[in-house]
Amino acid sequence: MLIVDDHQLFREGMKLILSNLTYIHSIHEAADGMEFLQFILEGGQADIVFMDIEMPLMNGIEATREALRMKPGMNIIALSMYADEDYYTRMIEAGAKGFILKNSGIREVEEAISHIRAGQNYFSQEILAGFIRNISRRKEPAPPGKLSEREEEVLYLICKGHNNQEIADTLHLSKRTVDKHRENLLSKTGSRNTAGLVIFAIRNRIVQI
Repeated sequence: MLIVDDHQLFREGMKLILSNLTYIHSIHEAADGMEFLQFILEGGQADIVFMDIEMPLMNGIEATREALRMKPGMNIIALSMYADEDYYTRMIEAGAKGFILKNSGIREVEEAISHIRAGQNYFSQEILAGFIRNISRRKEPAPPGKLSEREEEVLYLICKGHNNQEIADTLHLSKRTVDKHRENLLSKTGSRNTAGLVIFAIRNRIVQI
């Protein structure tokens, strides 16, 4: 486990929280993106990285992008004091898999770790609610990809927080058809949950926030 944040007091607090989790055996820390990358270059290992976004020398967006170029399988959870959609969009595009606010409690930290370790993505409920409020369809067509036009329509409505019955009513489809579309979307995008679908949609410019 690795904590990347320029505030020592926050790092110490996170270390205290994480040290109480019996399945975590080592906790490392870095004060900025440059120190984090140096840790990787020196052979440092961390299955999950908690990454602050705003830091001096190298911010979390740049550090995430470079770290994943060096180690593509690294799991990075973004940290921020604010639910700023621009920050999170850029972190998604950089490759982050999770997002929590710095005022999150221990239960949310544990939930985020559990999701990421299971190969899933994770948004704090506050961040996900903000995304749902502000997500819109892009005016220009999405880049050619593996989703059909109908699947993109279903994906957009999923990102807006609609359940399968609501999507069926909106698109004048049967719920069974929408169930199948959702199943296909999860399979085609390699996602395991709604957070994963949202990340895919933003990263592939099917939606914008």
